[in-house]
Amino acid sequence: MEVTGRVKMIDTTKEVGSAGFKKRDIVVTTDEQYPQQILVQFVQDKCDLLNNYVIGDNVKIDINLRGREWTNAQGETVYFNTIQGWRIGKVQTENPAAQGQQPPMPAAPAFEPAADFKEEDHDDLPF
Repeated sequence: MEVTGRVKMIDTTKEVGSAGFKKRDIVVTTDEQYPQQILVQFVQDKCDLLNNYVIGDNVKIDINLRGREWTNAQGETVYFNTIQGWRIGKVQTENPAAQGQQPPMPAAPAFEPAADFKEEDHDDLPF
């Protein structure tokens, strides 16, 4: 799966837990009728993939959906979902002024009368 849009936010790399788990978040605004703010998380060695991107870049991120179950102290089971990125690349956008426009039509050739046309022949109408 993939998410495509404009980078809205890139967070710093954070280390969580005592095991040295690293994560880094990016938010992408999709380009559709109803734009969505999609949070994508990069983990461990994939955090560094975000170093070459800045706010405003148009990107495509390849993602995996991750889900997990957690039971709290009261015994209630809670479910979490994460969108995890594993590859990112810049997307070239078209010139906004050119969107929706057709290419220009070639110029029509100049009119030239037939080689056997005689100027005096054009007046011999039947009425």
